[in-house]
Amino acid sequence: MNILIVNDDGITALGIHELVKYLHKGYPDAKLYVCAPDRQRTAAGHGITLRDPVILKEEEFEFTKAAWSCSGTPADCVKAGIRMMSLDGQRPNLVCSGINMGSNLGSDVLYSGTVSAALEGIICGIPSVAFSVCDHDATHFDAFETLVPSVCERALKENTNRWIMNVNVPDLPKEEIKGIRYTKLGERIYGEDFSVERKGDHIVCQLYLGYEVEQEELPLDNDVRAYQENYISITPVHRDLTKDELVEAMPGWGIQW
Repeated sequence: MNILIVNDDGITALGIHELVKYLHKGYPDAKLYVCAPDRQRTAAGHGITLRDPVILKEEEFEFTKAAWSCSGTPADCVKAGIRMMSLDGQRPNLVCSGINMGSNLGSDVLYSGTVSAALEGIICGIPSVAFSVCDHDATHFDAFETLVPSVCERALKENTNRWIMNVNVPDLPKEEIKGIRYTKLGERIYGEDFSVERKGDHIVCQLYLGYEVEQEELPLDNDVRAYQENYISITPVHRDLTKDELVEAMPGWGIQW
């Protein structure tokens, strides 16, 4: 079996090294390949590089058959990783994205490079999973040792390129996590602000200062609630953004051209 591991935090990030370690433990006979950004690409979304060259550099990475840092986006890393594996006569059976340092819940998935990389995996026809730990300075990864191979086993069994599993784990010791909830995407609410600085004739919005707002009375199957109550959330996320129930009604809206 071949597994391609990607992320958006960069190839030196702690989370991707933890993910590779647990994949190696869970699948000791698998060939592991890493293709990850050469720098931090958090909130890169699903952008791809079209007009500039994408530069790959071979890297040393424990437990892997091959690893490359990539100058492009997380989605670029998936495309480039698949292409580099093909030169070796291989193709991924699974794409694993993460472990992201910070949660990817609710509407955050629209910005997330981690989730976008997994979605790129299914666009390329490969079952894919996104893993996140819910703290940017996370120190607890022990729950992933069993969780990673268990989730991956299910992804391989489903063998689908229609949806991914988006997995978010509290940054807590394993014994303090309350369990798993299978959830729907909620909505992330932030108090948003930017620091504004004038430099000569320019006004620079220099730093995003968003902070998370605690929410109350959320549905039990909401992924944000699961996070707030110290549960692992696993959410199936698909790539079809169509609002199906409006398609039949829209011809009666009287839109003209």
